[in-house]
Amino acid sequence: MRAVEISRFGGRESADALRGDRLARVIDDAGREWLEADGLGGFASGTVPGVRTRRYHALLLTARRPPTDRIVLVNGFDAWVETSAGRFAISSQAYGPGVISPDGAGRLEAFTLEPWPTWTYELEDGTRIVQELFVPKDASAAAVSWRLAAGTGTVSLEVRPFLSGRDYHSLHHENPAFRFAAETEDGGWVRLRSYPDVPSVVFRGNGAYAPAPEWYRNFLYVEERLRGLDFAEDLASPGIFRFDLSAGDAVLLMAAEGHEAALAGATAETAIGTLRLAERRRRRGFGSRLERSADAYLVRRGEGQTIVAGYPWFTDWGRDTFIALRGLCLATGRLDEAGRILGEWAGAVSEGMLPNYFPDADKAPEFNSVDASLWYLIAVHEYLAASAEAGRTVGRAERGRLQDAFGAILSGYARGTRYDIRADSDGLLAAGAPGVQLTWMDAKVGDWVVTPRIGKPVEVQALWINALRIAAGFTEEFSGILRMAAESFEHRFWNAEAGCLHDVVDVDHVAGTADATFRPNQILAVGGLPFALLDVDGERARRIVDAVEARLLTPLGLRTLPRDDPGYRPRYAGGVLERDGAYHQGTVWPWLAGPFVDAWVRVRGGSNEARNEARARFLAPLIAHLDQAGLSHVSEVADGDPPHTPGGCPFQAWSVGETLRIDRVILAPKTMERGEAPIREPQASRGPRRTTRP
Repeated sequence: MRAVEISRFGGRESADALRGDRLARVIDDAGREWLEADGLGGFASGTVPGVRTRRYHALLLTARRPPTDRIVLVNGFDAWVETSAGRFAISSQAYGPGVISPDGAGRLEAFTLEPWPTWTYELEDGTRIVQELFVPKDASAAAVSWRLAAGTGTVSLEVRPFLSGRDYHSLHHENPAFRFAAETEDGGWVRLRSYPDVPSVVFRGNGAYAPAPEWYRNFLYVEERLRGLDFAEDLASPGIFRFDLSAGDAVLLMAAEGHEAALAGATAETAIGTLRLAERRRRRGFGSRLERSADAYLVRRGEGQTIVAGYPWFTDWGRDTFIALRGLCLATGRLDEAGRILGEWAGAVSEGMLPNYFPDADKAPEFNSVDASLWYLIAVHEYLAASAEAGRTVGRAERGRLQDAFGAILSGYARGTRYDIRADSDGLLAAGAPGVQLTWMDAKVGDWVVTPRIGKPVEVQALWINALRIAAGFTEEFSGILRMAAESFEHRFWNAEAGCLHDVVDVDHVAGTADATFRPNQILAVGGLPFALLDVDGERARRIVDAVEARLLTPLGLRTLPRDDPGYRPRYAGGVLERDGAYHQGTVWPWLAGPFVDAWVRVRGGSNEARNEARARFLAPLIAHLDQAGLSHVSEVADGDPPHTPGGCPFQAWSVGETLRIDRVILAPKTMERGEAPIREPQASRGPRRTTRP
């Protein structure tokens, strides 16, 4: 097989090895990724050309304790088509030191994401093969099929899966313990168990399986190398599946042990037909592709539900869950799911706090977040309001559970809890202890907390005062604190000299001090929450919004520092130290577009004219981003400097959620009911192409 060395993968560019003009497409499209989530925390993912560039790119990645304890069972496969003209690859892998082999990516003629990832390959003799891949909902399974779209004579297909059975954060290497032996049964069933302590993989196909054990060594994951992490892996291939495409479609289904029922049916063709029908019907039920993408983040936790913060490496984080829920569920009318998620988290309140996240392993939850619990209170308030607006009844038991959690959080914060979180004598919420990162700007490397923000951070006060105002609707208990906090905020945070808000006051709990660093956090005092802390018709609110627009706004959201700040980092790149050092020091966060657009519209009177202008100026670039990086999703972060290259997780829950909330809630015309406003988005991509990043 021919191999090509490509500069992106660390080698010498050789354009003729991948059929000339298609080489550039392979390089560009390796940065465009697709995701198929199973609703349990597991998923399949990869790139448009099929070259796996991350350790997380896999065909069958399962969550053993949904949505955590994830392991990779099937990493991918190689495939070849044989015709009378010869044998042709329709897959490609990256190997160290910079080689792509075989050359199947060069035969990719078209790609589409609708209704699921579909590749069309064109061989040199004119034969065309269509490959489809999808993951059914609520089962740890994947379905792959190949169809002969054009060609004559005998056409056969060989597929060689790659297996590991490793933790999804880890890498796999050749070892004598891997078990190559397969158990086969009539009806196309093949069972493989990589190691005794991992679930087996159950394959079902309409071809023939033949043992052919091989180790494939030194796979290269270029994105891991760019992130300063280990990037080389060995994978085992126990055998080959062979199909006669001339006789009909080739079908290869696979499931993790315990999910074999997903593959049930008289034949493999019957099984995939049933799965296709159910998935087509389910996916057609969503109003837009972004709304369909939102569904990927709603996953099972125990008997309840939660939200995965991002793919491929996050689990469910409290802060992310409650911010994302407002768009993923409330803006789209998925109130039942919202209720289950809020109910599930209600049981996790401890000392007035909700966990920052649930670890992947079987460990105690982490509570190092001052704002996660406050975002929960906002989400509960908006959930109950949305339910009332929709005429939906919230049962007494559910309402009582949410109210108990609400009261426990507010009382716990008022009297004081972990990490010196407490209502101070001025009514504002103090928080912070050395060595602990409590706000959403939570980067930490070793003992270095990059943005400690100990004291009284501005967005925490916005959340706190909003929570107190919500509580004032049903109790007088916190009315005194509310009055003090509102008055204190107005005269303690205003920076008259700069015409904006301080980021933190009483820095390090030293009374009377202030951190005047210009950050996007101040926008939450004007927009993004139910109640603005400043008069949106007043001069101060307008000056804040104008300053944030001038200094922090990019097409993909707000920078975390302005470019003229001495601490500004223009690129989110490099190893862990470099990336975490830039995470909140200039890096752009798309989720902040939600609060900004809300504030921008509010200070312009909320008119339909302002909403229409905001749609064109601020929402349109986010919608255009759906064709880049994580396809049909919105990335976690982007570089502060142009061209604002996306980074971090390519599939991020709160980025998608806030984009939906901008469209369905913030910019919905005043006369339009919740959930009716359609997203104006470009046509879905129909083929691999060179992209221009925003």
